[in-house]
Amino acid sequence: MVQMSRARPEKQPVPGPLARWWRRCEPARYGLLVSTALIACAGTMTSPVSAQEKKGVKIGVLGASSGPYGDVGGHGSVVAAQMAIADFGGSVLGQPIELVSADHQSKPDTAVTIARSWFDVDGVDVITDLSTSPVAIAVQKLAADKKRITLNSTASTDALTNHECTAYGAHWTYDSYSIGKVVASGVAKPGSTWFFLTVDNAGGTGLQNALTPFLQAKGAKIVGGVRHPINTTDMSSFLLQAQASKAQYIALANGGMDTTTALKQAQEFGLSQNGQTLVGTAIFLSDVRAMGLADAGGLQFGTGFVNDRTPEAAEWSRRFIERFKTAPNDVHAGVYSSILHYLKAVKAAGTKDADAVMAKMRETPVNDMFATNGVLRKDGRMVHDMYLVQVKKPAESKGPNDIVKLVQTIPGAEAFRPLSESGCSLVKAAQ
Repeated sequence: MVQMSRARPEKQPVPGPLARWWRRCEPARYGLLVSTALIACAGTMTSPVSAQEKKGVKIGVLGASSGPYGDVGGHGSVVAAQMAIADFGGSVLGQPIELVSADHQSKPDTAVTIARSWFDVDGVDVITDLSTSPVAIAVQKLAADKKRITLNSTASTDALTNHECTAYGAHWTYDSYSIGKVVASGVAKPGSTWFFLTVDNAGGTGLQNALTPFLQAKGAKIVGGVRHPINTTDMSSFLLQAQASKAQYIALANGGMDTTTALKQAQEFGLSQNGQTLVGTAIFLSDVRAMGLADAGGLQFGTGFVNDRTPEAAEWSRRFIERFKTAPNDVHAGVYSSILHYLKAVKAAGTKDADAVMAKMRETPVNDMFATNGVLRKDGRMVHDMYLVQVKKPAESKGPNDIVKLVQTIPGAEAFRPLSESGCSLVKAAQ
């Protein structure tokens, strides 16, 4: 804990344009703690010109390195960003590429405070990762106001490319719509019964709302559901309701530690032994590692990246493992891919101006270890193939990073919401 003396030094005259800032912020400099209020105040310290004058490209990784989603993106997203910058060559437009990172603690207000300071003071040009849907929506709105780009790789809500879309937001890896489509395509059966265990936030609601119509289209029946608070350590009451429903499938519309907690405690309650199948909607390799193959073996889920799908994916995953010691999940792969595509667009445009860069990103196909002929649409959705995978049983795995096998590929044109159904204002304006 940082402490500061209450004693005030003798005041000195403050010259020129700093005087107004000093009168507003000087009282906050003294007290026992350095607070987020001072951080917000510091955002007014530098004139708009100073941030705009920064010539080099600066990238911010804003994610959750603590809390229930700490293992989803976390430091792995920073490693992925570092790899993208290094593979690009470390500089663009004759200037070095800089990287900053921060933990938003899954709090939208904290995320917005950090992002505002990054934009106004530090001259950050693009922000990536953005775990949790409320954080992603809030930061994407701020970035649009500042004409800065966001490359979301972690949050699930498809509102980012629907009614919350902006001209400067890109949703890269997966979303609630595509996960719903993949899960229903691979798992749902006519006449099957389903129960939802849903985290009570925008991401969980989006996952449930996206999966429901796909299940119904397959002839499945929703027999009930229950919502739980984020970061719940005791799922017993919720799992008992799921058990009592006698549903054949329990859909987990949550993520991170909430998902692993539910899966582990479901094993203790014997849901699987009683014939109920748990289905993940926002599962990541980090979740599977936390559970272990003994508990997670056989679990199916949708993902935007499979580590050994192509030689390029396998080689990139090998290099990631060398740096991070564990295999990347689709969030990490999406962070790498989106940053690399962004830097290529900056180079091609000859400027880091957000409008010019977004135009280049949209007109250039995404071809890398993550996607083949991916397309960034008008609404900000990056369209690429999605995959249904299954967790390997312990006997099938050849090592700690040999975790899943590919079950089904869903073409991007089928996996993501069609533009004809979009509520994005940018799409409507173009029609």
